[in-house]
Amino acid sequence: MKQLPVFLLTPVAVVAPAAYASVYLSVEQAQQAIFPKASFVLEDLALKPRVWRVLGAGWFIVDQVVGKSELITYAVGLDANGAVRGIEILEYRESHGGEVRNPGWRRQFVGKSAADPVRLDDDIRNISGATLSCRHVTEGVKRLLVLYETALKGR
Repeated sequence: MKQLPVFLLTPVAVVAPAAYASVYLSVEQAQQAIFPKASFVLEDLALKPRVWRVLGAGWFIVDQVVGKSELITYAVGLDANGAVRGIEILEYRESHGGEVRNPGWRRQFVGKSAADPVRLDDDIRNISGATLSCRHVTEGVKRLLVLYETALKGR
């Protein structure tokens, strides 16, 4: 009887891709993180991002960008003058690049407005290993700052 090679007799492990989706904050938790104790009114603006007016304080916007291949859900709080008050990452689905959640990286957006470049490697620093997430969140924040200037300012 012919003996089979050892590799044919060893069990084969089936490896399923790991899921990396993580929910870090709800919309309500992010609202309170950026605008503690504020009241919010959801605006019906027929826009992709969801927009809340923060009574007497500014705007709260939830949007999504693609990281490398998966969506990143993030929130931006804008003060009454359209400057960034804070950013929170609500959901991160990528296997790499989650460093965009680091408070130090997000803090560099505070005070930025549509008048600022808000560009990766210009006034926003990159994180090695998270370049696409950094780039796309940065571009998303810039887009929301322009949205403020074109659709929300003066409302």
